[in-house]
Amino acid sequence: MADRRVTANLSLTLDGRYSGPGGPADMGAILPYATTEVARGHLTRIWEDATTAVLGRRNAEGFLGFWPTVAADENADPRDRGYAKWLVDTEKVVFSTTLTDAPWERTRVVNAPAADVITELKATGSGDILVNSSASVIKALLEADLLDRLYLMICPEIAGGGARLFEDGLPASKWRLAHHETGELGETAVVYDRLR
Repeated sequence: MADRRVTANLSLTLDGRYSGPGGPADMGAILPYATTEVARGHLTRIWEDATTAVLGRRNAEGFLGFWPTVAADENADPRDRGYAKWLVDTEKVVFSTTLTDAPWERTRVVNAPAADVITELKATGSGDILVNSSASVIKALLEADLLDRLYLMICPEIAGGGARLFEDGLPASKWRLAHHETGELGETAVVYDRLR
């Protein structure tokens, strides 16, 4: 039986938010750090062992408008292009209660609890399952204690409002620092592995 590692990546502010007080599109405290050397190295780290990308609907639709053009752009940063090509070419699972058709090639749309789908994916195939910047899915997997690795970019700003990743009520868990790197702007890439 396969037992694939389940990983997740997300950028957070110092006050633990993945978007600002203006709602899901308010990325003002995160975007300035998205294209730094440390962030681009981190971007490569998240996908190099992954063979399945898991996305929420909002991210799937947003990514579709952006990453395929990067994959095709010969002038794009090679790290951005590497990730973009991986994302376009890899198996994708998109969680949605509203989509009926898959928005990408090699994509399966599911309307089921994240924990059930991830448990099923863990039992088949090989390579990491990467929950790709989709906070709603990450939260569900934290609640079910199904995440094995967290790739976090910590941006040195306090947003002062907006959605938080770590909300009260999560089961207690312990993590080991596997990697960390700090950039010139004070942004920090950290990788934590779940201790079980």
